[in-house]
Order: sequence, then C-alpha cells, then structure tokens
Amino acid sequence: MDRYAVIGNPIAHSKSPLIHRLFAEQTGQALSYEALLAPLDDFAGTLRGFLVAGRGVNVTVPFKEQAWALADAHTAAAERAGAVNTIAVQGDGTLLGDNTDGRGLARDLRFNSGVQLRGSRILLLGAGGASRGVIQPLLAARPDQLCIVNRTVEKAEQLAMMFNDLGPVSAAGLHWVEESVDLIINATSASLGGEVPAISPKLIRRGHTVCYDMMYASEPTPFNRWAAAHGAARCIDGLGMLVEQAAEAFELWRGVRPDTAPVLAALRQS
Repeated sequence: MDRYAVIGNPIAHSKSPLIHRLFAEQTGQALSYEALLAPLDDFAGTLRGFLVAGRGVNVTVPFKEQAWALADAHTAAAERAGAVNTIAVQGDGTLLGDNTDGRGLARDLRFNSGVQLRGSRILLLGAGGASRGVIQPLLAARPDQLCIVNRTVEKAEQLAMMFNDLGPVSAAGLHWVEESVDLIINATSASLGGEVPAISPKLIRRGHTVCYDMMYASEPTPFNRWAAAHGAARCIDGLGMLVEQAAEAFELWRGVRPDTAPVLAALRQS
C-alpha cells in the first residue's frame, strides 16, 4: 500500500488525513495517509525519513519554502510561488514539487461558491507565502484588477512586480484603498490570532462584495464576522480551498481526480 503524509508544525488539527481517506475510498485507491509533526529545525530530516518508503507528501506551515528548496524539480505553479505544498516521488526517485494552493482557491471560488472572477476587482490581503501561491491562478481568471494590500507596502510592491507580466496587478498599503471591490481575499494569518486586518469597511459594497478568508474553523472567522457586520453579500471560509487543493495533489499522485463535492459536504456536516 502506497504511503502519503502531510508534514507541518503544528499538525494535530489537520483535516488532510480524513480528506485523503475519503478520496481513496471514493476512487478505489489503495493508500495510507498520515499526519507528521516535524521539528521546526529539522523539516528536511522528517521529509527524507518518510520518503524512504513514502510516495508523496503535502507540506503545510511553516515549511513550504523549505520544501521548495528540497525539491529536485518544480511545476510552473511552484516555480512562480517560490513555495511547495505537494511533493511527488518520480519514477527515477527524484522529487517533484508543486503548489496546488492557488488552483484550489480558484476552483473553490468558481465551482463551489459560484464567484465570478473574470472582469472582477479583487483585493488580496497579505504579501506572504499564502498570497504568493494564489496570484497566478487569480490572474489567469482574467480579473479587471488584482490589488495586493499589505502593512509593509514594499513587500506588496515586490509581489506585484513578480507577477505583473501575467495581468493587471498592483500594490497598496492597508490604509491606501477605500473604493469598494467585488472580492476581498484574506490571505493573512490574522484570524488565527482573533484579529482582523486593518482595512477600511468602505471596501465592502453592501450586498455586493464577497469576502473570503483562507482560514477556516467551526465558527465564522474573525475576518468573516467583520465582513458580515459591514454588509458583505457572502462570507466564505477556506475549507473548500483545503479540499480542492488536496484533490489537485491527489490527482498528481494517483492520476485520478476525486469528486470534491461529497467530501466537502461531509466535512461541513461534521
């Protein structure tokens, strides 16, 4: 039986083992999937130790950039993102690094949530690794505008310059923008600390703007509670993104794409 795992720190909360078990049952694939806690100072050792017998891994915070450095080759998505969340062992034993986060976000927005990306005005909060991994797929959907907003403006500007060959991307500080947009995506980790990025509520056009938090929890995230209080048309969490990016990884490993709808429904129900 082929072995797979997700590696992170912390990792006990991860839903990935359940997601991939449901994918395997649905597609008739014989595999095992586990969660591995890596020491903060020895991700490489944990990865190499597992891949002695394992066929692939998912990588979560805070190891995605280290995973990029350890991969022997990268997909175009991983190369652009500078981060890897999926590693597949190739036939010759080399490690292929991919980044499925952006594709997972785009699919969740378009197919699970029915959000129109083409021709839209999008605000992306944060200029860290989470943002970097999703910019390419967002621009591929051909929005009218994608503005990266960050407390440190220089970081947002650097990201915008890295991707400006792919579409209309710009940068701004948290307090620079007040004109309403169609979609706000929170790619910061503020919700983990019970906080909300310091942006203007004027960015939300009441009854129209959709707000999306990449984080998820059993209760609405702080960002989504803030958005709802200021009249957002819809508030969506990142659980669908988690399932969709996992499906992308599963397809890379197994050559078959699972149906994500029943798996997402099962997670919502639980």
